[in-house]
Amino acid sequence: MPLQRRLPKRGFRPLARTTYAVVNIGQLGGFAAGSTVGPDELRAHGLVHKRGLVKCLGKGSLAHALTVRAHAFSAGAREAITAAGGTAEVLGA
Repeated sequence: MPLQRRLPKRGFRPLARTTYAVVNIGQLGGFAAGSTVGPDELRAHGLVHKRGLVKCLGKGSLAHALTVRAHAFSAGAREAITAAGGTAEVLGA
């Protein structure tokens, strides 16, 4: 049997893929109103366990204004942050 038929079929994984540590908007409720939340603060509170890039997703709601600093934001997360009166700052990679 030929070699390409004997090997297991696996999916394609690009070598230059970008992996993010994910934080949802609902998890940011424990921070004080008006504070700045970045990757270091998220790691200090135990919301992000690994080093590297942080992406903020829009699951949940935000009750007060925060300045959120992350490497990437989803469209829903950006809208939720600005609707609560906060700002979303994109960090350079």
